[in-house]
Amino acid sequence: MLVDNHQRKINYLRLAVTDRCNLRCNYCMPAEGIDFVKNDRLLTIEELSRLSAILVSQGIDKIRITGGEPFVRKDLMHLMRQLTKMKGLNDISITTNATLIGPYIDELKSLGIKNINVSLDAIDKATFERITRRDQYDTVHNNLIRLITEGFNVRVNFIALEHQNTQDILPVLELAKHYKVSVRFLEEMPFNGGSKSFQKITWDYKHILRHIKSAHPDYYRLPSPETSTSINYKIPGFKGTFGVIPSFSRTFCGSCNRLRISATGDVITCLYAKASNNLRDVMRKTGSEEKIKEQILLAVGNRAKTGFEAQEKYKNVFSNSMTSIGG
Repeated sequence: MLVDNHQRKINYLRLAVTDRCNLRCNYCMPAEGIDFVKNDRLLTIEELSRLSAILVSQGIDKIRITGGEPFVRKDLMHLMRQLTKMKGLNDISITTNATLIGPYIDELKSLGIKNINVSLDAIDKATFERITRRDQYDTVHNNLIRLITEGFNVRVNFIALEHQNTQDILPVLELAKHYKVSVRFLEEMPFNGGSKSFQKITWDYKHILRHIKSAHPDYYRLPSPETSTSINYKIPGFKGTFGVIPSFSRTFCGSCNRLRISATGDVITCLYAKASNNLRDVMRKTGSEEKIKEQILLAVGNRAKTGFEAQEKYKNVFSNSMTSIGG
């Protein structure tokens, strides 16, 4: 079992498989993109699988595959097949922009991988294309509806961006009216590859809730696990639910059970912290499972208590792009 220096049990791994993305969302990176790492610096599928198995042996029972966009990797399904065979791994999920997932939906379903988070920051096509700087709306919308109607457990992640998409907050909620889906509204974070900087936001989770309440005054709160980053709600008559994630306000830090590993093997113990160490180098230099475990324990044993504490310790962390951190 992994327990950090604040006595928090760590059982959830967010594993990035690539730093590349086929969209260019304006809150994530500059229009020209960022300097993606060379392929030989990325963990191979075999390394990702081995690392996952080691972490599962240490008590990780939930793995979420992230990126960049995970399906940019042509060999991703090899990893997914291997993960489904790991005893002790109870929850395998994926966060995707849903542009490339279409050809893999049937196999994901057959493997039993049904927890899918879809990043969708606009329900209006023109707004979507303005934010993503790409013409992929129809593909994303069609794949989203297919995932929902084929029985996947879908959560739609919508980042509230001032002067960009807040007019879509209520319209995107209509998905939860008609489908058994969870629409979750996230606060914007400053991990955008240096494209802009800010110290506060207007659309925090309280503002989002007030906005929703203006149209749906009878929504009520649902019970959530202690480790949940999302505060969840139900609107009477809606098939699905909605939630808010205070990713900038960081109200959930006290119960954080997450560990992040980037596509290059960096161990990241908090979104607002820099990498603790690098497991790729350890794997390639020694190949020792014990050395890998030692490095994981070292990182977990030196976590900041909150994102605010990490932010104070690690200067210039906001120069990173979310696509290189792993979400």
